[in-house]
Amino acid sequence: MTDATMVETDPDKLKMFGFNVFTQLSGAVTAGMIHLGDRLGLFTALADAGTAITTIELAERTGLSERWVREWAYNQAAARLLDVDDTAGAGNEKFGLSPEGVAVLASPDHPASGTGMFHRFPQTMAALDLMPESFRTGVGHDYDSHGHEGAVGIERSFEPWNKAHLIPTVLPSLDGIIERLHTGITVVDIGCGAGGAVLMMAEAFPHSTFVGYDISQHALDRAESRRVESGVKNARFVDPRIDPLPTDQSVDFVTTFDCIHDMSHPTQMVEAIRSALAADGTWLLVDIKGRDTFTDNVEQNPMAALMYGISVLSCMSSALSEPDGEGLGTLGLPESKAREMSGAAGFSQFRTLDVKHNLNAFYEIRP
Repeated sequence: MTDATMVETDPDKLKMFGFNVFTQLSGAVTAGMIHLGDRLGLFTALADAGTAITTIELAERTGLSERWVREWAYNQAAARLLDVDDTAGAGNEKFGLSPEGVAVLASPDHPASGTGMFHRFPQTMAALDLMPESFRTGVGHDYDSHGHEGAVGIERSFEPWNKAHLIPTVLPSLDGIIERLHTGITVVDIGCGAGGAVLMMAEAFPHSTFVGYDISQHALDRAESRRVESGVKNARFVDPRIDPLPTDQSVDFVTTFDCIHDMSHPTQMVEAIRSALAADGTWLLVDIKGRDTFTDNVEQNPMAALMYGISVLSCMSSALSEPDGEGLGTLGLPESKAREMSGAAGFSQFRTLDVKHNLNAFYEIRP
């Protein structure tokens, strides 16, 4: 092994490299503080205040210890997530959320809400303890390894945008689907998670029937609980290992939201969708907007490093949770790959939808 102390380095480059390394650590620690702010209601309290307040006031509003709140607020302000007014001097600063901060950090139903991934941050980081063995064996861990809170975090990550856009924006972009849903068709949502998309569509289109499939027991339990609470009668949730996807081309509409890249056998799943879908059926494929090469991902996606890291801890881990898993990973399903897989499965029509989303691409695929 080379003695690193003997390697000649450029002092300025060494300083900047060290700064870059610890900037990454700063982001990870600040992410933990965002998790705490969400969990403890600190962002909500700041939003409700309507104006900048001291940490004494913030602590009183949340029933928390002021000294801990103050240190947390300093972190968030240093990270430029909280606005700060320090004109009254040290210890008397006032902290507030910008309108954008309220939208992203304190409004769980806002389309731009970003707290879902921070909700499951402890579970995501806990996966680090499992990773050394995965790196040695090549076998990852499925989504249930993240527990109940992991499933809730996924729910909180995707549902705010879906609530605002799925029915008014996405479904109308598909050829004839809205009309058919009103008339009454059979719909399958694969990788349904906590059931948000199924329940939204089932409530909006009572003449259609909906089945959500998932292999996560945590997600299925949550979905069924929500279904009972909502009173929806035209939807159900099942484990495909117990109640498999139909193979008789009896399904009119299939949806997959951000899940194909997570699957251990996505090729088989695309083939199964083709077998389930009627000759005049439609598959709505929504997945992460990956590019064809690593270089393209880095150049065109400012969050590429985050996505590759999340892939190791979550998406690719799930995709390799079986020894023969294909392991697509977070950025592993660019449009070219989706076209290739759907064509190989027997689909002949592929159309990219004009739906604006920061992370996802939307495709209409038909037999």
